[in-house]
Amino acid sequence: MSIFAMVGVTVIVGSTQIASAQQATSSKFRPTQRTALADVDARSKEILAVNQSIWEFAEVGLQENKSAALLVSKLKQEGFTVKTGVADMPTAFVASYGSGKPVIGILAEYDALPGMSQKVSPVRESFAAGKPGHACGHSGLGSGALGAALAVKTAMQKHKLKGTIRLYGTPAEETVIGKVYMTLAGVFKDLDVCLHWHPSTRNGAWSGSSKALVSVKFTFDGTAAHAAGSPESGRSALDGVELMNVGVNYMREHVKEDARFHYVITDGGGAPNVVPPHATVWYFIRADKHQDVESYFKWINDIARGAALMSRTKLSVKIDTDCHELVVNTPLSELIHKNLVAVGAPTFTEAEQAYARRLQQPLIAQFDTKFPLAIDESIQRLTDSSKPSKGSTDVGDISWFVPTGGLRTSCLVAKSPGHSWQNVSCIGSTIGQKGILYGAKVLAVTALDLLENPEERAAARADWKQRTKERKYTTLIPKGQKPPVKIR
Repeated sequence: MSIFAMVGVTVIVGSTQIASAQQATSSKFRPTQRTALADVDARSKEILAVNQSIWEFAEVGLQENKSAALLVSKLKQEGFTVKTGVADMPTAFVASYGSGKPVIGILAEYDALPGMSQKVSPVRESFAAGKPGHACGHSGLGSGALGAALAVKTAMQKHKLKGTIRLYGTPAEETVIGKVYMTLAGVFKDLDVCLHWHPSTRNGAWSGSSKALVSVKFTFDGTAAHAAGSPESGRSALDGVELMNVGVNYMREHVKEDARFHYVITDGGGAPNVVPPHATVWYFIRADKHQDVESYFKWINDIARGAALMSRTKLSVKIDTDCHELVVNTPLSELIHKNLVAVGAPTFTEAEQAYARRLQQPLIAQFDTKFPLAIDESIQRLTDSSKPSKGSTDVGDISWFVPTGGLRTSCLVAKSPGHSWQNVSCIGSTIGQKGILYGAKVLAVTALDLLENPEERAAARADWKQRTKERKYTTLIPKGQKPPVKIR
């Protein structure tokens, strides 16, 4: 069997399906859930073809036009009511099937990362040189979420279940924009529970929090002049940026260890012999708690103002987005873990294991990293982790308003770095395909648990209320501000 999903051709074989017909009729599941599991199997080629298409589109955040349109067309064909362009973002959508309570939401993402184009190959080979690629696996995330929503719809239709299933198309996750502005627009406010998933290097329920983050651009405006002939007549905007960065780097010593400050200079002038009249630096400011992000932002803003005074330039500040840490939910994590075990994690062939080993070789050579496993087939033990991850997700903002639970599945090489070319290769191969179908099945049976069992919803809401009773949602985004129209 080939493990490759080649350009224009989706390679799907029997072993890609992760559950046999016998498993789908297991006593572990109610009739509604068996219907959903069978539906994922029946439409697996369709789900994986969507992954292949979005993988090839490889569109960056806020420009996922083809990807969003494909998902919307599939949902409309299946009888979902779809609203597009929500929260002033052309590639955001909300698709609904059914009516009334309870309302269960599933999140879809489909943005790629700039410059990460990669073929389905065990060596570094661009699919389209310099173009984006799905180094975070969002082609699989969106297609798996679609498969889950369609499977739940099939079960609702066949078994005449009451309630509503929703699929939310959320753009620009990589820059934590989409769900933040959708939250501010109130599109999640009537959900009973929200579910999400992500391609990963391992299988497990989401049991830890994430870092809050503000994305902000500082622009300095000065005066152009000949850098050699009349520098005294110029005021360098780039000086403002560099002085600011120096100040922030000295600040690092005096903040909590969980703080993270990253920046790139997106505009530093046009030529060395011209005093730069304009310069912009783009910052991500992260911390475990949003209240700390707010404090650090104020401090960094003061440093920027000081840099403008020193360089005799004018400062303007534009906040693109402001996302919050994830509010974990133990009952939902426990339910998802139960379903991960019940569905059963996929196993991988010798060919897939060998392919993964080849993907690991450059990492071993460069970093002298040890890789005991090629692909992690285990299901992680459930832990109520109080330690947040080092990354950020705009799912966090939803979780401040709605009980939210998530999962990861093994779609990628064990211990591969996030946002690597190895991930692009994996999510387009049968390794990624198996994880996508596993994620779709676990999401579907969990959504049905929540649709059918009021006690599951009540437990999730009680946990959420306890965790949020001392929290007040605030945002650094100016009131009424619309989302950015592009990433940079």
